[in-house]
Amino acid sequence: MLIVKKFGGTSVANKERIFHVAERCIADYQKGHDVVVVLSAMGKYTDELIDKARDINPTPSRRELDMLLTIGEQMSVSLMAMAMNHLGARAISLNAFQVAMHTTSAHGNARLKRIDTERIRRELDDRKIVIVTGFQGVDKYDDYTTLGRGGSDTTAVALAAALHADACEIYTDVDGVYTADPRLVPTAKKLKAITYDEMLDLATLGAGVLHNRSVEMAKKYGVQLVVRSSMNDSEGTVVKEVVKKVERMIISGVALDKNADRISVFGLPDVPGSAFKLFNTLAKNNINVDIIIQSAGRDGTKDISFTVSHDNLQDAMDLLEERKEVLGFERIVSDRDVVKLSIVGAGMISNPGVAAKMFECLYNQNININMIATSEIRITVLIPEKDAIKAMNAVHEAFGLSE
Repeated sequence: MLIVKKFGGTSVANKERIFHVAERCIADYQKGHDVVVVLSAMGKYTDELIDKARDINPTPSRRELDMLLTIGEQMSVSLMAMAMNHLGARAISLNAFQVAMHTTSAHGNARLKRIDTERIRRELDDRKIVIVTGFQGVDKYDDYTTLGRGGSDTTAVALAAALHADACEIYTDVDGVYTADPRLVPTAKKLKAITYDEMLDLATLGAGVLHNRSVEMAKKYGVQLVVRSSMNDSEGTVVKEVVKKVERMIISGVALDKNADRISVFGLPDVPGSAFKLFNTLAKNNINVDIIIQSAGRDGTKDISFTVSHDNLQDAMDLLEERKEVLGFERIVSDRDVVKLSIVGAGMISNPGVAAKMFECLYNQNININMIATSEIRITVLIPEKDAIKAMNAVHEAFGLSE
């Protein structure tokens, strides 16, 4: 049996935790399994490296920043190999260059293209535990790249797919996927299983348990994931294509995304192509847009509101102001004091009235809804930031997720 195990930064934050992880991996190795381990940088080391870079140069090039950030994972894997060797197990650490993890050249947010598995298989055949750097790859110019925050999850899933692994286990500082963030909703319950689509929406909408690109890749290649705690032996949550009895659970989870700002564009010409010109301008500058709402036309104009991430807000505002005459709008306004609250569940497809129930719950809490977006398995609303925690707990309770 071939098992891929991924451990996050908190799981390898210090000497004691490194040895704890080493012992867990060796236990499976001693049962006769082949074990591949993917590691993130220790604790908050990536943040420390970013601070060091910006202390030298406030705007470092993405290429050089990637070169620096790969240090974190290389330190983790080498120390882990040393720990396993000290405990009597044969282990070897490999970085992205040694494995040959080919990516695009988008420094800071590269995408995996393919993985050469020959070196890993050779080491596994030699009965070694193989420890691989997460989060990083190598582009066609032989430069190091990074996959974006949470990229180690993606590395693990990609390796599991390339190696046709029998299991892919993602170890974090929580013991599974919950109906809501238990730090914000004390009554949240752990789920035994959840579908790829539900997990993808929850990950995209603020649930920080898994990286959304890793879930997307797992679904594409049929890699069944298990989210478990690195601190205990609980069973965790299985992420897979179909979940039995999913019809009985209308909503699987509630997510809160605090990384959302609203931009409102007033007085845009009410003619064909005006919305295209607006959003094409943003897209060409790599600014992602989420919720969009357009008002009914009046006096030859219309208003459009949409959300962007905190990091993109100022760039978007500056860009639109710069193109004001070309786009033909009257004025733009931004609002930082908002959050996205979402409910996700495959069961809502066949259960009418879910949206009404959510809106009634927010009405009873005297919480105003600014924007709404829906899909077959998701309803997202934009609400005032001051009401975020109250709304999240109320909606969680209204759908019986605490039971």
